[in-house]
Amino acid sequence: MQPDEALALLKQGSAQIINEGELREKLALGRPLRVKLGVDPTTSDIHLGHTIVLRKLRQFQDLGHQAILIIGDFTGMIGDPSGRSVTRPHLTHQEVIANAATYREQAFKILDPERTETVCNGDWFRGMSFEGVIRLNSRVTLQQMLQREDFKARIEEKHPIRVHEVQYPIMQGWDSVMVKADVELGGTDQLFNILIGRDFQREESMPQQVVFLLPILEGLDGSKKMSKSLSNYVAINESPSEMFGKLMSISDQLMARYYELLLRRAVPRDMHPLEAKKQLGFEIVQTYHSADAAKRTIDEWNTRFSKRDLEHADLPAFSPAQRQDLTAVTVVSDVYRKVFRLEKSHSEVSRLIKQGSVEINGTKIHDPKAKVALHPGQILRLDRKRAVRID
Repeated sequence: MQPDEALALLKQGSAQIINEGELREKLALGRPLRVKLGVDPTTSDIHLGHTIVLRKLRQFQDLGHQAILIIGDFTGMIGDPSGRSVTRPHLTHQEVIANAATYREQAFKILDPERTETVCNGDWFRGMSFEGVIRLNSRVTLQQMLQREDFKARIEEKHPIRVHEVQYPIMQGWDSVMVKADVELGGTDQLFNILIGRDFQREESMPQQVVFLLPILEGLDGSKKMSKSLSNYVAINESPSEMFGKLMSISDQLMARYYELLLRRAVPRDMHPLEAKKQLGFEIVQTYHSADAAKRTIDEWNTRFSKRDLEHADLPAFSPAQRQDLTAVTVVSDVYRKVFRLEKSHSEVSRLIKQGSVEINGTKIHDPKAKVALHPGQILRLDRKRAVRID
């Protein structure tokens, strides 16, 4: 493909490129470009938000370029402060390595392993002396760091900034030097970090990497970005039914956003929103599992919710720690949190109960404070999209 054609293709779906002229020049070099993406194993899951940038990386691969996937076993111990209002919980190296155990397997659901070079940034940071750390830090000013919008916001709100967090963009920038990146991919919140990499490469007399930014996907709550730490995500290694169920729970407005970023097209105008959401869930399950799994999942969902035949449905199980003298609002809140990974306030759950959404074996509960007794085999319906079988 000619450079102009390749550039036009790669630009599709991008949020910002710094800059297009440099990228075109690199595409005209006649060699595979080294396209970098770093991921931090702060939990064991890669989620749908990650897939936006992973699919762009696959697009580079399909054009003949080399993917450089950096597993942040050292940066993961810090946690990226980008867009954060508070410090991330500190992870040990052992925890990060355990989380990373399946990262390659998950990433290769999208990437071509034959054109992927996978490295851990601990390969170079582990051997760096304290003198090396000091010299690396001397290349960046504190004023630069404090110009970050997230850090400025924390200062204004009197939230602490830990010194180790300032190390993160420095380490990410040095990764670009070590892998000789031609292009670095990231979400729009990665602009500052990737620009640090450009600065370091210039100081090392290397060609500077192109900054290639992609939109950030909102999580299931529709407001904050999809995040493992916020538990508002859909993991690509979740079961088909769990994945489909989560996608069926999103708002119609968010569904349009998911169509745009995950399916790269608009919601069909002539399709009912419920059917459009089913189509979204079907295609996502098909992508990360199989067409057969997607067919079984949508049939099961129709059985459970469209036909209201919960008795014969394959429902997720819930094992309560206590079975007697529980209030309805407590039980329903626990199920949302433990089974569906959704944090709902007691007021939200109380509203659902008062509206008649909650049923036990077909009997509606209207009082949030009503005492309920749970027995194995009972079916607890939370809302029109979620139900569990008591274990």
